[in-house]
Amino acid sequence: MTQTEISRTDILALERTKLANERTFLAYFRTFVVFVSSGFVILKVDALENLIFLGYTFIVMGIVLLVIGTARFLHVKQRMAKYFS
Repeated sequence: MTQTEISRTDILALERTKLANERTFLAYFRTFVVFVSSGFVILKVDALENLIFLGYTFIVMGIVLLVIGTARFLHVKQRMAKYFS
């Protein structure tokens, strides 16, 4: 086996890492959806009008989580491509 060949174990480890990276991104995305939807609900329900600041906070936090999750996903994907190319 030459140094450029990758063993079957390494290929499977790479696939597991890719899948774990995607699962982590999906967890960030689910959290984003929950935060943003909760924020909009707080803003739209009249009974919760004294919590408007919390609604805006949830929306901003959700967007920040999406940005962090996307950046992390792309960073790990790029590192894997660099390492295994």
